Amino acid sequence: MNGRNQNEMALAHPEPVLDFVRRARARLLQDVPRIVTDPATLPASGEHTVTPEIAAIVQNDPPRPAAVLIPVVAREEPTVLLTQRSASLSTHAGQISFPGGKLDPADPDPLATALREAHEEVGLDPGFADPLGFLEPYLSGTGFRIVPVVALVSPAFEITINPAEVDEAFEVPLDFLMTPENHARHSREWKGIMRSFYAMPYGERYIWGVTAGILRVLYERLYR
Repeated sequence: MNGRNQNEMALAHPEPVLDFVRRARARLLQDVPRIVTDPATLPASGEHTVTPEIAAIVQNDPPRPAAVLIPVVAREEPTVLLTQRSASLSTHAGQISFPGGKLDPADPDPLATALREAHEEVGLDPGFADPLGFLEPYLSGTGFRIVPVVALVSPAFEITINPAEVDEAFEVPLDFLMTPENHARHSREWKGIMRSFYAMPYGERYIWGVTAGILRVLYERLYR
């Protein structure tokens, strides 16, 4: 696409979308971050930053590379597309998450993983997603080192749910998710420790754990 057409597309977006794109291109990582495979080297971001005991739990296991897509839909008031995982899954059943998963050996990089998983889970055609940049890898309590990929998604996209992985897809206003007053800190017992985590309840939706933690990192990178 030539520069003139790119400028015309940018001008077609409402101001809240343009503001987000400007922040993202200026403040996100533009090169794919390297996932350190040494279990003793912890990423700067992750669940261990709010529950330090998690560091000792994950350092005994080989890191598992993964990637997620943070799809920001370019509506008049931008939204973030999230999924509710299938209740039949063996892990994290019914939880709210981003489209994403483990790096496949055939994936050349985390960007390819994030786009592939979004297509497999909710039918998001990669042609409707414009990658804007990356957050640094995020460590989950289950040992995944997750590269979040931020992309602007055209509102013209269509959803096709894969029922084997996802029960539902829905959108939450970006403004709600980027407002720090909506970032609660909750805790519960997990593996014998008191685990603290971010939570962003939205109506009947309970956004928490890794998903809320990554959204908090996005807020800190772009808005704080």
